Amino acid sequence: MLGVTVMLAIAGPGVMRDDPLAVDLDASFWPPSARFWLGSDELGRDLLTRCVYGVRLSLVAAIVVTNTAVGAGLIIGGVAGYVGGRVDNVLMRITDMFLALPGLPLLLLIVYLFRDALRKMFGPEAGIFVLIVAVIGGLRWMQVARLVRAQFLSLREKEFVESARSLGARPFRQVVRHILPNSMGPVIVAGTIDVAAAIIAESTLSFLGLGFPPDIPTWGRILFDAKDNLDFAPHWALFPGTAIFLTVLSINYIGDGLRDAFDPRKVLGR
Repeated sequence: MLGVTVMLAIAGPGVMRDDPLAVDLDASFWPPSARFWLGSDELGRDLLTRCVYGVRLSLVAAIVVTNTAVGAGLIIGGVAGYVGGRVDNVLMRITDMFLALPGLPLLLLIVYLFRDALRKMFGPEAGIFVLIVAVIGGLRWMQVARLVRAQFLSLREKEFVESARSLGARPFRQVVRHILPNSMGPVIVAGTIDVAAAIIAESTLSFLGLGFPPDIPTWGRILFDAKDNLDFAPHWALFPGTAIFLTVLSINYIGDGLRDAFDPRKVLGR
């Protein structure tokens, strides 16, 4: 399922025959048919085309959010775990403070306060994209930071790191060549699962009307537009909702598989 989603994100917009913004009022609320495979919305727009265009933006936003969160978590957790002492204490108290914040209410508040200013600064699409990436990524780095810190605290005392240190390796080289590569397994697993969480967060914002503008199709935005017409056009919400469910489920399965692959106890038990 994830492979199909990625293929649609890459090649789908180039092969779709319809414009996702094309309006045909004579075809409003059509059920799935030969003309509209997934049906149409209140303006007669093809839902298949809008879902295909929406997957690109939803996936790109989720991947950039995850890279932002993992990057921040690597830096903060790596510094805390390698340096230790007072620096570790300060960084972990900051991490604990962020973990104590109510995620969704804070996310909605920040988006509501700053979306208009960023729209004027970067444009309606780029402004919301920057805001979503910054806010969701800024609220998801803490778990990665604590995971990386634990890995660094363990690895910096290992024999191969001690050997590199005794041979005169500088701290930067110790981290980049020896500690960081050996701590990336759990980070990759956490990052994979964060992609699924970011898709849900972006869809939630769009569903609540705080995401991308109406002329930019994303899965969450399609659900937002469909919420008032579920009685007589259930297909409008069924297909984008199913796409979100299957994509998130497949990413979580990949994350579980990677967790098992990087688990040394299961590897040694084979």
